[in-house]
Amino acid sequence: MPRLWNETIEAHRHAVREAILDTTWALATEHGLTSVKMSQIAKGTGIGRATLYKYFADVEAILFAWHQRHVAGHLDHLAELRDQPGDAGERLEAVLEAYALICHHREHHGTELAALLHRGEHVARAQQQLIDLIRDLLTEVAEAGRLRDDVAPDELASYCLHALTAASSLPSEAAVRRLVTVTLAGLRPRADTP
Repeated sequence: MPRLWNETIEAHRHAVREAILDTTWALATEHGLTSVKMSQIAKGTGIGRATLYKYFADVEAILFAWHQRHVAGHLDHLAELRDQPGDAGERLEAVLEAYALICHHREHHGTELAALLHRGEHVARAQQQLIDLIRDLLTEVAEAGRLRDDVAPDELASYCLHALTAASSLPSEAAVRRLVTVTLAGLRPRADTP
């Protein structure tokens, strides 16, 4: 087959897959996980059930794929911030603030949907990628002499993530930014701490 034909088919498959993910997520958040049926997804996506089953085996598989795409988007955004030119301390602050805002704006799924989405290998892998990303930035800040040296960067990365997860319960973005400021203060060398 000509290359253009292959690219067109691949683009079509990608568009169908994306539509399946978006339709399923909308149905699950609107009606609840247990009420979503493959026939509803096929109808909402505008494809036949047989076609839907060529892409995914069941509703859970679709929701896992949606969540993987969602998490990957967040990780890509944080990596872009990390990779910006400039001062490591400023890039660290940008990454931590972005992560805190992600936590703050996180959609609060029902407990059933959250329990389904937040289990599995992809979540553990994403968490490790996040720790690695922050650890690498912390290492750069340490090389500049602007990071406390009594705690390893791995431990500080974990501290940052756990501290900033609290942003999910804060009432405003201003409160989120204050939390980031407090978290950053905990990273400074001991002599810099008031």
